[in-house]
Amino acid sequence: MINNKRISILSVLSYLGPLCFVPLMNRDSEFVHFHAKQGLVLWAISNLLIVFMLVPFLGGIIIKLFSLTLIVMSTIGIANVLRAREANLPLIGFLAHHI
Repeated sequence: MINNKRISILSVLSYLGPLCFVPLMNRDSEFVHFHAKQGLVLWAISNLLIVFMLVPFLGGIIIKLFSLTLIVMSTIGIANVLRAREANLPLIGFLAHHI
């Protein structure tokens, strides 16, 4: 577990949708910033999914699949925070690295 509760809470916020902006402003901890960037990518992808709502039939299927994937990725990210790991999420970590 992470010794500093503030760092742990900020890092968990990274994976809770628009709350990723709160820890993103914290430049004091590389650990928090690492997770905030991954959370930002997840949030951006979830916002892009709104476009698929306009596509009849297929849009609903795409949204359900990607929403489930994003929930799983957020859960893995939170688990990594609680284990004090800086592990890249598949594809998300690559994108976050370039922010």
